[in-house]
Amino acid sequence: MPDESRAAKKGDAIKIAMLVGALVGALLARPIIKPWLDDAHGTGYTFKDWPILVSFLPWVAFSMYWEWQSKNSAPAIRSESKASRTVHVVLTNLALLLIFWPSKYLSQRFLPDNLTVRVLGLAAEVAGVALAIWARRILGRNWSGEITIKQDHELIRTGPYGSVRHPIYSGLLGMYAGTAIVSGQMHALLGLLLGIIAYLRKTRMEEQNLVNAFGSKYESYRQETAALVPGLY
Repeated sequence: MPDESRAAKKGDAIKIAMLVGALVGALLARPIIKPWLDDAHGTGYTFKDWPILVSFLPWVAFSMYWEWQSKNSAPAIRSESKASRTVHVVLTNLALLLIFWPSKYLSQRFLPDNLTVRVLGLAAEVAGVALAIWARRILGRNWSGEITIKQDHELIRTGPYGSVRHPIYSGLLGMYAGTAIVSGQMHALLGLLLGIIAYLRKTRMEEQNLVNAFGSKYESYRQETAALVPGLY
């Protein structure tokens, strides 16, 4: 396939993905914004809950940046199966839905209803998206949404990769955790737990992929550097 045709198809895929993302965002926003505007009580949000509305913006910015940058990745020579990729996408999107979607059945709080706590959650979310974007820029053409080995793939150990092996996943989990803190309700905690499961699964699979590609070089890196959280995991 000519390079121009491949690039055009990739561009069309990016546009479609952005459109789908916008539609999903609209579906997510409706049950969040309407109760807030209606000044609902119980499971609904009121004006003092403005942080949960603000917490939606980093996800939108992150999604747009990710899709825009995806065209700059190198061609893959090996990649995970479509079924495996679908499992990850379903898990992460379900996690995000659970975090944002108010539910009268899961409205119990696991954190105090406190503005300071919510602002701290926003700070964690912003720190998470900043880490993910920084790591994405350092990774450059080696990046892929799928678990792959790229042409001329390099083992990156600079920037955030000097502290953790998967800083993009660390940043994303920071975003999930920050948004769950902003919400403070059980549905968000369940969403966070599902997100953790999704990225632990992906981390395990990617570790094996990188060991196969880099052998003892990656094994040394794994022994010297944490996977997601320095000093913890």
